[in-house]
Amino acid sequence: MDETPVAAAPAGRFAGEELAGGIRVWRGIRYAQPPTGDARWRDPVPAEPLDAEATATVTSFGPAAPQKTNPAIDLGPDPVFDEDCLFLNVWSGADADTPAPVMVWLHGGAYTFGSSSQPVYDGEALARHGVVVVTINYRIGALGFLDLSSLSGPEQQFDGNLALKDVLLALRWVQRNIAAFGGNPERVTVFGESAGAGLVTTLLAVPSAAGLFSCAIAESSPVSSVYDTARAASVTELFLAAVGNPAPADLRALPVDTIVDAGMTVFAQVPAQHPGTIAFGPVIDGELLPEAPATVLAEGRGLPVPLLIGTNKDEASLFRMMKSPLMPIREEQIEQMLTELGTERPGIDLPSMAQVLSAYEGVRHHAVGLGIARDIGFRMPTLWAVEGHSRVAPVWLYRFDHATPMLHLLRIGATHATELPYVWGTFGTRAHDISFRLGGRQEAERISARMQQRWTAFAKGEAPNADGAAQWPAFDADTRATLVIEAEDRVVPDLDRELRTGWGNEVLAFP
Repeated sequence: MDETPVAAAPAGRFAGEELAGGIRVWRGIRYAQPPTGDARWRDPVPAEPLDAEATATVTSFGPAAPQKTNPAIDLGPDPVFDEDCLFLNVWSGADADTPAPVMVWLHGGAYTFGSSSQPVYDGEALARHGVVVVTINYRIGALGFLDLSSLSGPEQQFDGNLALKDVLLALRWVQRNIAAFGGNPERVTVFGESAGAGLVTTLLAVPSAAGLFSCAIAESSPVSSVYDTARAASVTELFLAAVGNPAPADLRALPVDTIVDAGMTVFAQVPAQHPGTIAFGPVIDGELLPEAPATVLAEGRGLPVPLLIGTNKDEASLFRMMKSPLMPIREEQIEQMLTELGTERPGIDLPSMAQVLSAYEGVRHHAVGLGIARDIGFRMPTLWAVEGHSRVAPVWLYRFDHATPMLHLLRIGATHATELPYVWGTFGTRAHDISFRLGGRQEAERISARMQQRWTAFAKGEAPNADGAAQWPAFDADTRATLVIEAEDRVVPDLDRELRTGWGNEVLAFP
């Protein structure tokens, strides 16, 4: 702790911070030029290398992307927001002579919230397992996912899929520079949760992402929440109406707060009008992203890299508790969603409501909606992806079932995002966390140790196993093995048989 670690990379010399036990951290490294002014809604541009004689001190996180604060997402004390947000962070305990596997994290937040600087994403604990951890910021909300390309003209140019391009640029930065931090650019795992996991599964359908990563981990991915240009255009119309329909030439002069406010208006409008859809996400543009990721993966045409993927047992309870519009939970919302799916995709083999409900026999009536929302939003898209991707690369499927006594009492259970502190080993970092109010900390720490060992073993190119725990076999079409993560992990063959029977094998997704 008495020596400042300096990484000499092609991007420049960076002075970080030494932590206890030999872990080194660099916070707030710029990987792209500021996407501000005339660069707003334009493709990211790589940051200029530092002067050869300069050493940048990078010990503080860069700003978070502009957003409204959300009680479910702890951004840490006194967060700073700025459009100039394209920064990344590196944790490393690697021996300079032995390059370590790299894990690049994409944060979640419904494509509208979140940051790489969230306390839950502190990379120190994972780095102690012999990996280099990178967390990145990307543009979010209307600044990162709004498709204004149809407004482009001789004097104004607008680009699309900006957040996805931010991620690709950050991965290229990793390829070029991570060796200076002790990382192995030939063994990069991209991993994420929720929207971050959606970006991960989308990357598997991006041809130009080939070679940028060698493994992928997706925790609770909304695999199918990626739409075509027509739906993206309808979101653009709502956004333009929310900001007063200015001329294209005036859009870049809008105050950033106006853009964020309008983005939040659209964020609420879209799922309210069309249950089962979200406002912001990657766009199937026919170029960077040629086809729907859910279809590409289900047909076994994704980039052939090993995949570790899964969901949580009670994904939807968080959205119910927060009264979020994002997931269709009420019966009338579910029926509207199915009706619109059939209307917009007339050739689809849509299951009847009775067939869907057959998958929830024995489930309490008030919980059926939660189950359907969970499964159409997360579990079934994951299963459709797994069935196909397992034909081209090894896949490991899990379901996270563990919940503390307090979360059981609150009827939240293993809800969306509750696996995060287990993966990161960051219990106690979230402000006002009541998870352990009724105990359960020691059991949780044992589960966390196993999950970290499994995740990092996978990143090292090994089977995702943990000492003294159930061996996790790869998924295949015969046994469909799933690791159920609980106080004692167990492997269950064809855990989701009833769901598969109820929902069918055809990918159900809006165009």
